Amino acid sequence: MTSPTAHDRAEDFATDSATDSATDSAHDERAPNERPVAVIAPLHLDVDTARGRGTVPLYASGTWGAQRNDATRAVILLHGRLRNADAYFELAQRARAGAAASGNSTASDTLLLVPQFLADADIDAHRLPPSTLRWDWTSWMGGDDAHGPAPLSSFDVVDALLAALADPLRFPALREVVIAGHSGGAQVVQRYAVLAAGDAALAARGVALRYVIANPSSYVYFDAQRPDGAGGFAPFDAARCPGFNRWKYGLDALPPYAHATQASGAPLDPRTLEAQYARRRVTLMLGERDCDPAHPALDRSCEAMTQGEHRLARGRAWAQYMRARHPDASAHTTHEIAGAGHDADAIFGSPAGRAALFG
Repeated sequence: MTSPTAHDRAEDFATDSATDSATDSAHDERAPNERPVAVIAPLHLDVDTARGRGTVPLYASGTWGAQRNDATRAVILLHGRLRNADAYFELAQRARAGAAASGNSTASDTLLLVPQFLADADIDAHRLPPSTLRWDWTSWMGGDDAHGPAPLSSFDVVDALLAALADPLRFPALREVVIAGHSGGAQVVQRYAVLAAGDAALAARGVALRYVIANPSSYVYFDAQRPDGAGGFAPFDAARCPGFNRWKYGLDALPPYAHATQASGAPLDPRTLEAQYARRRVTLMLGERDCDPAHPALDRSCEAMTQGEHRLARGRAWAQYMRARHPDASAHTTHEIAGAGHDADAIFGSPAGRAALFG
């Protein structure tokens, strides 16, 4: 594996596995995520819904598909916008080893899963089977439908993983599932926690489910309130940014996944969605130094800018927003990691990060 360029490293993940190929030259003006990925995960996950079928590449520790009597916990870690699932799988293994070395006796019994959300260009570059789901460069972050072979969401992929883990024959000892993500992956996790329809089978088994959200560029708000710049919140003037409250930044114009899951009982009423999110176990992790308003991978759309000038400000505002609206939501916690910037290794390799992933 070749070393990442300095630019790619700053984009999303401090140990990104993007290659130093000719496309990394100074003459290539594309963003680092707008190139085919270097590595495709070796396994695959079947995603089968009423809207169609497809597969996604997958990394898994141990033997995926076999009975796993030893797995008491599963951590699903979602990559960032570079789609570098290989780097995130390595990160997950390092974090698990660090947790075990620190005395966490259950870390070694944790199954690690890293799905890979691919772009159209990845399919062509690697000549992948036509069943492989593909999105545009970043639409999977908001749960939008894939371009093909079926209109499935990244949320459907998470549903499929949860359905597999809910099988008591395959995972009889499972007690907890953690869905975690950094940067673009954290955007998926935060939005999925609002709309999730695939957690019922785990709940029926008594398997706990937690969400870990690290350094996303934006959040989905539950109403038209936004940070007012003075430490509070106020109704935002839509004339300044007409789409500020549209999905993925608010609850207007929800994605097809939300409507497709309505038949199974998933509510679409904003108040019910908010109450559902407030009840879930959510850990927000922020890098103390992820405060660069000019970071090359920061969402600088007007919709995102209504939430703050950089990721740290947006994360602090989101935590304050939730505390103000749900002061008794004790299942929601926030950690700021000292010295960490926009760096998944620094976040999940910290004591708080390891605890969030492995208990």
